[in-house]
Amino acid sequence: MATSSPSAQIRPRVVILIPCYNEEVSITSVVQDFRAVLPDAPIYVYDNNSTDQTVARAKAAGAIVRTETLQGKGYVIRRMFSDIDADFYILVDGDATYEAAAAPNMLRLAQENGLDMVNGARVTDRVDAYRRGHVLGNRVLTGLVTSVFGRRLSDMLSGYRVFSCRFVKSFPALSSGFETETEFTVHALEQAMPIGELPTRYVERPPGSTSKLKTYSDGFRILSMIINLVKQERPLMFFSVIGALALLCGIGLGVPVVLDFFQIGLVPRLPTAVLATGLVTLAALSLTCGLVLDSVALGRREAKRLAYLALPAPPQLACNQPEPAPVANTGN
Repeated sequence: MATSSPSAQIRPRVVILIPCYNEEVSITSVVQDFRAVLPDAPIYVYDNNSTDQTVARAKAAGAIVRTETLQGKGYVIRRMFSDIDADFYILVDGDATYEAAAAPNMLRLAQENGLDMVNGARVTDRVDAYRRGHVLGNRVLTGLVTSVFGRRLSDMLSGYRVFSCRFVKSFPALSSGFETETEFTVHALEQAMPIGELPTRYVERPPGSTSKLKTYSDGFRILSMIINLVKQERPLMFFSVIGALALLCGIGLGVPVVLDFFQIGLVPRLPTAVLATGLVTLAALSLTCGLVLDSVALGRREAKRLAYLALPAPPQLACNQPEPAPVANTGN
């Protein structure tokens, strides 16, 4: 009797997650577009205290609507990842700026290669969709992160991603706002996860819809998150930079004082000498802190790695599984 291979019977559970705050103009089209390209995937809309008709329109479009009362995208992501179990999660904003048609390709890439994250890199020729200031800010922030943690992504702040269960359930969500995308990227890079990226079309919001992103305040929050993550994950690098700056300042201030002492046998600028001594001492303390915290960070990385490895790998498509070896007929 012919039997199908176990790999051919794999039907991964896929869910679509849409965080929303006052997106009544666009949420209906987002739900409908993703329902059209992935008709078997349940769509969850997590409302974040909307004051318009977002909830009603999401329900009317056929989405499963839930609410997170703590304000901020990071809190919504934390709630989503805690509540829902699946093999693959497609996360997308509810503003109708991302291309729903790219979701099957992103999902296929994750399944065929067993990836824990696929990033939708935004590509557009529309000025209103991706303003120059936002493009520059994204490049700068992405460059900062990838220079420290590894150059494997080109669009760190994209809100369109596919995650495996292993990523979601090992992700220590700590942020509260839009800086959560930075956390996604650093978590994947720090754990050396198998990840991928596909270009996706990015368009402007529909008329009547307004962005919740505050360019400068959210940009500074993201930058603060990057600095904090570098301090937590790369403490030796972080405190060595501080120590090096303090040491350079201390040497710059102290060398003239030492030269004066050798020439006249006196220290005419005592306050400068004290400041230089303090800066050199601070440099030594900073390096010591970096060495100690580097050992602590290593223990944290090991714990996160073990939590990651305790979860099953993402299921792969049957076409990527090795063919079963033929069984010889040994019948008498």
